[in-house]
Amino acid sequence: MRYILLLIASAALCLPSFGQNLNQQIDEKAQAIENQVVDWRRDIHQHPELSNREFKTAEKIAEHLKSLGIEMTTGVAHTGVVGVLKGGQPGPVVALRADMDALPVTERVDIPFASKAVAEYNGEEVGVMHACGHDTHVAILMGVAQVLSDMRDDLPGTVKFIFQPAEEGAPEGEEGGAELMVEEGALKNPDVDTIFGLHINSKTKVNTIGYRPEGTMAGVDNLEIKVKGAQTHGAYPWAGVDPIVTASQIVMGLQTIVSRNLEIIKAPAVVTIGKIDGGVRSNIIPEEVTMIGTIRSLDPEMQDKIHQRIREIATNIGESAGAEVEVNIKKGYPVTYNDPELTAQMVGTLQDVAGKDNVFLRYPVTGAEDFSFFAQEVPGFFFFLGGMPADISPEEAAPHHTPDFFIDDSGLTLGVRALSQLTVDYMNQYKPEMGK
Repeated sequence: MRYILLLIASAALCLPSFGQNLNQQIDEKAQAIENQVVDWRRDIHQHPELSNREFKTAEKIAEHLKSLGIEMTTGVAHTGVVGVLKGGQPGPVVALRADMDALPVTERVDIPFASKAVAEYNGEEVGVMHACGHDTHVAILMGVAQVLSDMRDDLPGTVKFIFQPAEEGAPEGEEGGAELMVEEGALKNPDVDTIFGLHINSKTKVNTIGYRPEGTMAGVDNLEIKVKGAQTHGAYPWAGVDPIVTASQIVMGLQTIVSRNLEIIKAPAVVTIGKIDGGVRSNIIPEEVTMIGTIRSLDPEMQDKIHQRIREIATNIGESAGAEVEVNIKKGYPVTYNDPELTAQMVGTLQDVAGKDNVFLRYPVTGAEDFSFFAQEVPGFFFFLGGMPADISPEEAAPHHTPDFFIDDSGLTLGVRALSQLTVDYMNQYKPEMGK
C-alpha cells in the first residue's frame, strides 16, 4: 500500500496543476485568434459610433456571443450587451468589462482602416473616431469570450461579459454608461463577485502593463458658475457691475485651491475652467457671465474640500464686486478605485502573462473612467495596457481624444491573455469571503 501511495504522489508531481493547464490553454488559444482580434478591432475602428448609438457595434458583439453559445441580454442601458458563460464546475462569478463608444473627433491618422464616419452630436455634424481605444477593448473582450468559451467545461465558475455603451458620457438629456448598467442589473442574476477591466494607453509601450492600487483614475465633477452683474455701456463701467471682470477674478482665485488649500502630497487634484460665455458687443458690459469647468480628485475628503473652497472663493469675490454668484457642482464619475487586496492578489498574474519586467506601478491618472460605478458595487481591478509603438517615445505619441491618436494593435493578444488568465486565476484562488 505504501508503495502504491508513493507512486501516486510521484505521478501527481509530474502532472501540471489544473490552473497551469488552463493557463497553457489560454496562451495557445489567444495566439490562435490573434489575427481575428486585430481584424475585429480594425473593423470597429473603421465604423465608430457615438455614445448610446453603438447599434452596429452591439450587433457585431451579439452575433459573436451567439456563435459561441453564450447566453446574452441585449439593449442593456440602451445598447449594452451582457453575456453569461457558465463553467462546468461551481465557483465565483467574474465580470469583465469593455466600453464600446467613440468620440466626436475627425481622424487624421493615415491608416487603411481610418474612420470616415460622420454623425450628429448635440445638433452639429461631426467626424467620429475611436480616439480613446474603445475599439481595442471590444475586440479584446470578444477574443476573451472565444478563448474562455472553448474551455467552459473546465472553468470553475461563471464569466459575465459586459459590453458597455456611453463611457464617454451620454448625450445631453439622456442617461447611459456604467451607472445605468448597474441600475438595470448588469451585476445581478447571477451576482458578480469581482470585476476586471483594462484601458489601452497610447503613451505606454506596447506589450507592457501598468497598474495602481486604490485611487487609479480621478473622480470627476462638473462645475458651473453664473456671475450676475448690472449691464451698462462699455464707456461707463462705473454705472454697472462688470461680471466679466468678476469672472476673471474668480478664475484666478480658483487656481489657488490646489496650490494653497490642498495637501497635494497626499493626492493630485485639478480645477479647470474650460469655457466662459458672456457679452454680445465690444461696447456693452453684459448682465451675466456663465463659466463651466471640471474638477478632478483622487481622494473623497479632498473632493469635499475643493467643493467648499470653490463656493467660498466664487461667492466672496462676487460679493466684493457687488455681483451675485451662483455655483452649481454636479458629481460625475467617482474615483476609479482598485481594491488593494484584490490588486495585490492579481498582480502576480499580470507578471506571469507579460513578464515581470513589463509590469509596472504607475502614477494615478487625472482622467476619469465610469468603470468606477462597477467597482463601487463589487471589488474591482482596472489596469492599463500599452499601445504605443516600441520605436517612439511618449513625448512623440499623440494623446487620447485627439485626431492623431494611434494604437499599435500588435499588443492586443496580451490583453486577451491578461483578462483570460485573471479570470481563471481568480476562480482557482477563490474563497467565498473574497467577493463579499
